[in-house]
Amino acid sequence: MALGSRLRRLSEMITEEAGDVYRLYDVNLQPKWFPVFYALSEGGPRTITEIAQEIGHSHPSVSKIVQEMAQQGLVKEKKGKDDGRKNFVTLSPQGQQVQEKIQAQYNDVNAAVEKALEETQHNLWKALEEWEFLLAEKSLLRRVQEARRTREGNRVTIVDYTPAHQQAFRLLNEQWITTYFKMEETDYKSLDHPQEYILDKGGHILIALYDDTAVGACALIPMDATTFELAKMAVAPEMQGRHIGWTLGQAAFEKARALGATKLYLESNTILKPAIHLYHKLGFKKVTGLPSPYERCNIQMEAIL
Repeated sequence: MALGSRLRRLSEMITEEAGDVYRLYDVNLQPKWFPVFYALSEGGPRTITEIAQEIGHSHPSVSKIVQEMAQQGLVKEKKGKDDGRKNFVTLSPQGQQVQEKIQAQYNDVNAAVEKALEETQHNLWKALEEWEFLLAEKSLLRRVQEARRTREGNRVTIVDYTPAHQQAFRLLNEQWITTYFKMEETDYKSLDHPQEYILDKGGHILIALYDDTAVGACALIPMDATTFELAKMAVAPEMQGRHIGWTLGQAAFEKARALGATKLYLESNTILKPAIHLYHKLGFKKVTGLPSPYERCNIQMEAIL
């Protein structure tokens, strides 16, 4: 808000003084008309759409300005020769007289602006170009979202499972399973008895803590000497969208590498689009042919470590 307010105040100041400059040179133009006037003086007949695209204004805004300029006798509209449905805008004879008259103003304004730029430490034109480019590449909203994720991500720690996490491990997984599917026999075995069905078989469970509260979990279950299944990955609904799944996935990859694994395997369902997107981002690719103990499974993926 502060940045927008400062830019708005600067814009209002310059626009007000621009009106004084036009009066100084006895040029009958309003500052807001200038982009349209300049486009017409440089390029000949244009449609409203072409002018809007060139100067970066909306079609309704340009249309209104053209109407105002037409009322002052500065422009005229005519039907196109090849397409009568299109109206082309050109400078009127009176507008062309303004074009000739304004040349001295152009020179003086340019010299004044160049002199002002020489007196500053930072070139305003270049700074604005940089900001326009940066915001076009990534919006302010997205940048704030990333800053939020980074800040909140710093509050997340990944720890090894202990029996104290059993209830949270079960709840986190039960929440997403029952939201989209139904609990199956294999779910009950691994969630109710993780020590017996995961840890005692050489597996590992990772827990994501947010300010000491368990908000995410995933398990690594050995399939053979070099392959682990990434399973029972879950994030609390209220904590989704904060890169906790990504952080868990990265930790699982590191853990698997430390255990000597060369491959990770997982089973999921394509209805879980955010999860599938995360798996692709982590490096998983679709595979086929392996039997699954889950009815809900309709996609299998693996990642080479």
